[in-house]
Amino acid sequence: MRSIYFDYNATTRLDSRVQGEMEPFLSEIHGNPSSVHHIGRRARASLDEARDRVAVVWKCKPSEVVFTSGGTESNNLAIFGTARLLKGKKNHLITSQIEHHAVLHAFEYLEKKEGFHVTYLPVSPEGMVDPVSLKSALTPATGLVSIMTANNETGAVQPVADFSKICREASVLFHTDAVQSFGKLPFDSIHQFGADLVSVCAHKFHGPKGSGALFIRSPLLPEPILVGGGHENERRAGTENLPAIWGLMVASELFVRTPVFDSARVEPLVAQLREMAQSIPGIHIRTSETHSLPNTLAMTVEKADSISLMAALDLEGICASSGSACSAGSLEPSHVMKAMGVPPEEANALIRFSLGRDNTEEEVEYVGKRLLQLIKQVQAWGK
Repeated sequence: MRSIYFDYNATTRLDSRVQGEMEPFLSEIHGNPSSVHHIGRRARASLDEARDRVAVVWKCKPSEVVFTSGGTESNNLAIFGTARLLKGKKNHLITSQIEHHAVLHAFEYLEKKEGFHVTYLPVSPEGMVDPVSLKSALTPATGLVSIMTANNETGAVQPVADFSKICREASVLFHTDAVQSFGKLPFDSIHQFGADLVSVCAHKFHGPKGSGALFIRSPLLPEPILVGGGHENERRAGTENLPAIWGLMVASELFVRTPVFDSARVEPLVAQLREMAQSIPGIHIRTSETHSLPNTLAMTVEKADSISLMAALDLEGICASSGSACSAGSLEPSHVMKAMGVPPEEANALIRFSLGRDNTEEEVEYVGKRLLQLIKQVQAWGK
């Protein structure tokens, strides 16, 4: 059976060059960076080099780069660490209704367990947060705002620079989950977000899984959420995963400054798929044509459900998603679709296609042609 991978927002294949650069750290450079002997010192030198080189890509201070286990931990450290640092002084937090669950669940925990008040900003039918709504939600008690750069389900790209300006003028800390934007959108420096904290994840741009980073603007020092050692300048305890960190660094150098998701090549493929999908009765496109990631196309289907749709696609060898890969198998309708005002029955019938560097026009034509038959098949199952 042929295999067509249209799920690049979930993860990307580890690039062979990145893998090759990682291999010495799985064998000969095996020391603990905290050990004082020469083997440990060699590992420490490599860790310091990786941090310096990521800082060069980001155009920030090396001390502002904190290595983590991935996007979830980066988001958790930014939110829990900053909220707890401010507790007692600033107990109001703001986020949006369409964040990844690594962000939403952190805010829900702080609200239910730690006495914080959280405002969840609404979005437009295209999944956009209005900067005016953010400005209106700010209070003297607001300490932290967290709004993603690009949505993982719809690809909606938010006006992060506007949010950061509003927060800066109000002396409120701002965090953005930029996991989906790295390698997909133009990048000049980490400061283009205007944020105090920025979350990054390597496996979204052909780096290794289990590797992420958090930019923390100096002199901010969030409370650590992992304790037990002074690693990462006492911001994240635990022996550093040097192979994964090195892989993140190499992928950053290769694929961030010049995005590995080449919009000039990917956008026409997505446009072709959009046109084919729009011709099918019962499909509603949920990705904006004007302010979204170049590789992403989300749609909902009338009289169907996500699990049946994913199963039917998979039987044809087509790898897609029903939203966040971290929520795969959930029977709950997409919280992003619900926030956008999509009826519940359609919010539970979401298909997300996310394309990447290896996809072809022939694959798009095949998927587009099979889609009509597959949707009719799923709708018949529900009768």
